Amino acid sequence: MARILVMIPAGEVYAHDNVRWYRHWDIQSHIETYHNMGDAFVYDSSLKLLRFETLDVLEISRFDPKEIARLREEYDYVFLRGSNYIHDTMDWEAAARVLKALGLPVIGFGIGAQAPVDGKIRLSDDTRAVLHLMSDSTTSIGVRGAYSAEVLWDIGIRNVRIVGCPTAFRLNDPNLRITLPPLQDVRKVGVTVRREVSDAYAKDIERYLRSHLDLVKTMAGHFETVLLAQGEVEEKKLVLGNETQREEAIAALRADHWTSSWYLDEQILALYRQRLFYSDVVSDYERLIRAQDLVLGYRLHGNLLALANGVPSIYCTYDSRTAEFADTFKIPSFDVFGQAQFRLEDYWDQSLFDRYNRAWFHAYGEMERFLTENGVAHKMHAILKAPRAKISDVA
Repeated sequence: MARILVMIPAGEVYAHDNVRWYRHWDIQSHIETYHNMGDAFVYDSSLKLLRFETLDVLEISRFDPKEIARLREEYDYVFLRGSNYIHDTMDWEAAARVLKALGLPVIGFGIGAQAPVDGKIRLSDDTRAVLHLMSDSTTSIGVRGAYSAEVLWDIGIRNVRIVGCPTAFRLNDPNLRITLPPLQDVRKVGVTVRREVSDAYAKDIERYLRSHLDLVKTMAGHFETVLLAQGEVEEKKLVLGNETQREEAIAALRADHWTSSWYLDEQILALYRQRLFYSDVVSDYERLIRAQDLVLGYRLHGNLLALANGVPSIYCTYDSRTAEFADTFKIPSFDVFGQAQFRLEDYWDQSLFDRYNRAWFHAYGEMERFLTENGVAHKMHAILKAPRAKISDVA
């Protein structure tokens, strides 16, 4: 059984491999700050695929030689939780110095690159140094998709394997498939909402928010709909805050220019009051999502948690991250900035989801091979008997 360190965790671990946000029992301690529960989904899912005895956090904010020496003796490897680390503004703190001194393998577990609107990613020397340290310490780095692999290739890193995201495989069932029910049987629909988005990545905020508004209204008008938020302050206050905080949230939504101009109206406000869901506990989301007939919308990991549980999902893509992921897994997706209008009937086609099923099965095999070739103890099943492809063949 492995003794492992996690680099940049996202929440606290309980019952060995379950994740909830820090001080989840005290919402008031963090209700005024944003955190993305999607990161906690990935962390939780990663742990569910690994076999380990001991887990601890690798502190990268400071360089402590004595602590590093202790960790080197007591642990077997480090994993970097999958997320958007490869972008213009990533702050690695003292990570490069810590990792170099530690000398343990550093497993990149589905990490991804994020392209800005102009498409020109600019990596700092620190980012390059950390990525090369990871590459040199392992047989391969596991990345989210083809774009992320290309970014690493361009800085001279060749040992790349495209594995998607651990969340996709959290049930560890290689026979998992998405099978569509008749559309007339769909009753419960979850919409993953992301009201806040950066104009550095979404090229037209007005169009993004108007599309968002239309989708929410359309789904709410036809189905029993729940809106799944993942950490914005106002949404947290509306779900878990006291009466004063709920009124503060509404006032803040109305005061925000983008939101009040292109997204918030009386119908949306009523839905936010009555049908909004948020939790600090990953298992709460999974329990709710399993009860839905369909989940769709703007949250990469919220949608993926549905697919990982056999629930059909459709992505609304609006940046390189969501587009890359939908392309990697061949997930049915609607381009928010495309010319077409969204019609659910256009996506309710089993052949589209069969493309996803095939891509998911391939990616499951790639994730298993990635963990195996890096000597990581895991729970995944070896599903293909053919010789392993060279890393360069899948980069």
